[in-house]
Amino acid sequence: MDKNIDSKTLAIEIAKILDKKKAQDVRVLKVDSLTVLTDYFVIASGTSTTQVGSLADEVEYELSQSGIEPHTTEGFDSKNWVLLDYSSVIVHIFVPNTRTYYDLEHLWADGEPIDISEYLTPDNSL
Repeated sequence: MDKNIDSKTLAIEIAKILDKKKAQDVRVLKVDSLTVLTDYFVIASGTSTTQVGSLADEVEYELSQSGIEPHTTEGFDSKNWVLLDYSSVIVHIFVPNTRTYYDLEHLWADGEPIDISEYLTPDNSL
């Protein structure tokens, strides 16, 4: 993977990493027209705080192999919601009840959902 990867390709690559590690309900949302903070959100759930931590660790590890490091990370203490900020892509990994509570998909409903079903295993795509 190229270190100078475009934001959409990076978001899809992150979704694929999460899917490979059995993340649930992986979504990519294009939000560049709504905020200057980032271009894409990648949102996923783990079944437990342990899996949330493992998913976040795997994204960091896989991308670091290509020289891509997050600018900041949040939530590794509680692992209810881990955020990885790759500048043009922000990754949100939740336990299910925290994801339901914050409901980012509804909060950012004006964003453009990206169809990633072709990149995910059939059981994990919606």
